[in-house]
Amino acid sequence: MKNDQSKKVKILIIEDEESLVDLLVAKLKKEGYEVDSSLDGESGFKKISSFSPDLILLDIVMPKMNGYEVLEKMSEENIKIPVIIISNSGQPVEIEKTTKLGAVDHLIKTEFSAADVLEKVKKCIHADGTIACPVKNAPAPIAKEDVNVKKLNIKVALVEDDPFLREICSKKLAKEGYTVYEAIDGQQALDTVKKVKPDIVLLDIILPAIDGFQILHELRQNPDKAIATVPIIMLSNLGQDDDIKKAMEMGANDYLVKAHFTTEEIAEKIKKTLGN
Repeated sequence: MKNDQSKKVKILIIEDEESLVDLLVAKLKKEGYEVDSSLDGESGFKKISSFSPDLILLDIVMPKMNGYEVLEKMSEENIKIPVIIISNSGQPVEIEKTTKLGAVDHLIKTEFSAADVLEKVKKCIHADGTIACPVKNAPAPIAKEDVNVKKLNIKVALVEDDPFLREICSKKLAKEGYTVYEAIDGQQALDTVKKVKPDIVLLDIILPAIDGFQILHELRQNPDKAIATVPIIMLSNLGQDDDIKKAMEMGANDYLVKAHFTTEEIAEKIKKTLGN
């Protein structure tokens, strides 16, 4: 039975999938919550000040301003409202980053039900609007250049077309002291490796135009020994055994499964592969 006091609790949903928003709004209103919504991050952030929610449900992948940017702006302006992330993938790197930015909990789109949402909401905030879960002070966004980082003189080519994953990995590796060269597709990857001759390559399998297997083949067949023998770690979306077996047979040194790894594990895998 719902508590009449729950009408005082205001929830803001920032999510670009209208059907999901409609479902969540209907369910939360039925439970007595006052609900508002925005279909992009920019308008959603503005609505935080105009609507003054007690709790925010926040998507990551959105137009105009993504969920990471919303969390960063909230931190910059010292806005301490509990945020539950609505994650597309539930990848550890995504959860790791949003938690560091101050999110208090997470929901994975492919897995949650309306009942799960209510359970998370009630766990996070009481019927009278008092916060039941601690709101962390999020650290400032990681600077692209940190003068205190000890440079390792190791070049890493990061070949990944997912902008969020690429940014997270790149920042982590830069923080560890690596010099990172990014590529977003197969041709750019081949050009980057030939130009900078990295010490190691992180190579996504699924890429536009030229996939990771073809890139792996071309690198291993390159007449330049430095390129042909460069250590390569494959990034597999789901960790399919056939893909991993094929990559290893073609000359990959190791692999990581996107759905499972954290940025710490990426750094450790690089150290292990390079023998550091």
